[in-house]
Amino acid sequence: MLSKLLSEKLIKLNIDAKDWCDAIRQSAQPLVLSNKVEARYVDAIIDSVKESGPYIVITKHVAIPHARSQMGVIETAIGVATLKEPVVFGNKENDPVKYIFCLSAKENKEHLEALAELADLLEDENFYKVLDQATQPKEILKYVSEKERR
Repeated sequence: MLSKLLSEKLIKLNIDAKDWCDAIRQSAQPLVLSNKVEARYVDAIIDSVKESGPYIVITKHVAIPHARSQMGVIETAIGVATLKEPVVFGNKENDPVKYIFCLSAKENKEHLEALAELADLLEDENFYKVLDQATQPKEILKYVSEKERR
């Protein structure tokens, strides 16, 4: 399921972000350019974090930026981004963030299945090695696809 929501176009490696807001904008940019979300969706994510705090930082070094579907989701998708230098989001337990998985969910069922598969990947130490060592988006896509087949 996860590999169906991901493509090489949605993966950005070694983003040079100046702060958490810039990291979200850059990691979500492929979703906007691929017509998965409207630009206002990215603004909604940032506004939500400003209002509610860094709840999107879900585990050590990992953020899953997202907003409600009515805020501009066109199609369910997930973007993957790695940061050149980790960025502080304001979550004392899990900062700094190095990996960003920008989620756009059109329907709850797809959203929950994708999150369950992502949760499995986030418990896999080898996945982080692939993220850190990848020089091409296809390397990440290949790992996700192979993991799903197991």
